[in-house]
Amino acid sequence: MELFDRQKNAVGQGERTLLVYIELPTNRHIQNGSDEFDELAKSSGLNVVQNLKISRNNVNAKYFIGSGKVEEIVELVKDTNLDLVIFSSELSPSQERNLEKQLECQVMDRTGLILDIFSLRARSFEGKLQVELAQLRHLSTRLVRGWTHLERQKGGIGLRGPGETQLETDKRLIAIRIKNISKRLEKVHKQRDLGRKARLKNELPMIALAGYTNAGKSTLFNTLTQAEVFADDQLFATLDATIRRVILPASGEAVIADTVGFIQDLPHDLVAAFKSTLEETRRANVLLHIVDAADEYNLEKIEQVQDIIFDIEANKVPSILVMNKIDCLTDFKPRFDRDKEGRIFRVWISAQSGDGIDFLYQALAEQLSGMMTHAKIQLDVTSAYIRSEIHNIGYIHNEKVNDFGQWVLEINVTHHYLSKLLSLKGVTLLWEQKSQQK
Repeated sequence: MELFDRQKNAVGQGERTLLVYIELPTNRHIQNGSDEFDELAKSSGLNVVQNLKISRNNVNAKYFIGSGKVEEIVELVKDTNLDLVIFSSELSPSQERNLEKQLECQVMDRTGLILDIFSLRARSFEGKLQVELAQLRHLSTRLVRGWTHLERQKGGIGLRGPGETQLETDKRLIAIRIKNISKRLEKVHKQRDLGRKARLKNELPMIALAGYTNAGKSTLFNTLTQAEVFADDQLFATLDATIRRVILPASGEAVIADTVGFIQDLPHDLVAAFKSTLEETRRANVLLHIVDAADEYNLEKIEQVQDIIFDIEANKVPSILVMNKIDCLTDFKPRFDRDKEGRIFRVWISAQSGDGIDFLYQALAEQLSGMMTHAKIQLDVTSAYIRSEIHNIGYIHNEKVNDFGQWVLEINVTHHYLSKLLSLKGVTLLWEQKSQQK
């Protein structure tokens, strides 16, 4: 049973909401911060009645904002009959309590809002556990609100020790729940590790998709894998990590992982909770950094994603910048760009229409060249059908039919795919020249 069934700290669909965006010296360089904050609220299904922007040079210890602004918000809450006020900056537990007392309505900060969106989007067993763990860690600091529902979920009376207050009981129950979730996640993580080790053993290339939320990662994932992962034009449309095997032209068999979208100032509790999911990014052979090419703030978002990639220690993974959504640009043709060393470092595509996907395949083939092998194989007459499959996925440098009617192919594929071919009946290896691992 999910602990937080959208109860006290969750927000309800359609709640009349006031968004308070606080501009501080630390975030004034963020050009679209208030727009993104508004989009986050709408992604949670809230009815945003009004937006208020406040500029401050320092933080008020009691309310975060000044008492004069608090009085102004009190009047707004009364006049517009608001249910919820959300602040863009992270509030301390005491600031949240003080504001609720003055405003006489529910108060939430940006971290709580993102957690709520994640609770809506999580679909897999692992994803739900990860979100609940993040919620518990974040909300455990706000126990002074008196969560009697925690007692009911764990049986109540028999658990309370001598002289234990309700607050102490709630804290202990949350600690127990965190421990239980952590154990269950540990089992899931071990299963992930087994799958990861199997891929490494088979030399199966791993390609991870990363990028700012709503950049089109899941749409590209569906295009590359022919999967049907949920994709929509909203923040955090996809939360659960999805891994699929795929046959890539000129590369052969590989594994592609679609991960959770990043956002500026992603809450630390979420980064910690999704450590296993983000591990796929860190262990990848190639990282595709997906960017919305039509977003006027994409340079800023590229930097923010790169900061998170550095934080999760994935900055050493070779990466390709994938400029997506070129169909939203006027008269823009797909292409790729090479750096001074001649390496493809940026590809311009449309995952929606498929334009430029061939350029992406070429970039991946070049990047994975260290995992490729150059070989000559022979196909018996009864196994000639395999030739058409190799034509679809690999480079065939040369082919001919010998005097016995057998196909002799000189190919360039991954080590893993060659092993798979050689396991088939009627396929013989004549020679192999392995590429040097880069």
